[in-house]
Amino acid sequence: MRLLVLQHLDCEHPGQLRQYLRQDGIEWTAVELDEGETIPALEDYDVLWVMGGPMDVWDVDENPWLVTEKQAILRWVRDLKKPYLGLCLGHQLLADALGGTCGPQAVPEIGVLDVELTAEGQADPLFKGMPVKQKALQWHSVRVAQPPEGAVILASSDSCPIQAMRIGENAWSMQYHVEVEPDTVANWGEIEAYRTSLERTLGKGALQTMKADADANMTGFVDNAEKLYRNFMTAIS
Repeated sequence: MRLLVLQHLDCEHPGQLRQYLRQDGIEWTAVELDEGETIPALEDYDVLWVMGGPMDVWDVDENPWLVTEKQAILRWVRDLKKPYLGLCLGHQLLADALGGTCGPQAVPEIGVLDVELTAEGQADPLFKGMPVKQKALQWHSVRVAQPPEGAVILASSDSCPIQAMRIGENAWSMQYHVEVEPDTVANWGEIEAYRTSLERTLGKGALQTMKADADANMTGFVDNAEKLYRNFMTAIS
């Protein structure tokens, strides 16, 4: 299996999911788009993962490579029909690339918060054996406002109805972070854009509280990450 990972920030990598790739002996290629790296020929890869980042889907003037990335996502999912997994920004980019819309989250979702599977999510192979309601790390101020035509909504929260979705039988995405590992919150807290949004929403000193909440839920995070990874690999095999 040849896995291509599109990254938009050095510290927003596959995180905990790297452990399972290593266990399975799967080599992966990371393309750091924010550093000017270019997307290779899509035909050379079998699976595409698109990670998070501090930019928004409409920030094409500051990040012109977003245009090329969205074109690649559209071609990958609609034309090549290969497996796709998008997380946070990767969730929003999937929606935007395939004709949906994204917009500001009324109140940013930041912290360890509840996400609940819909009836369709409970029946979806990606979430097999996972809790109907689970704690998840959220750190976003943009949401998918209108999903692409034909999208199936798999999970929601009180303030963000489209927390996870499936497009066709080959593409899945989540607004929340399933890739969390023990140093994730500390690393992201060093990014000015993330720290600013955190403190604007939750106040000064919120980083330490968020890290404590993440630490308290880390066992569940890791368990859910492995289940989702295994389910994804089974679903695309």
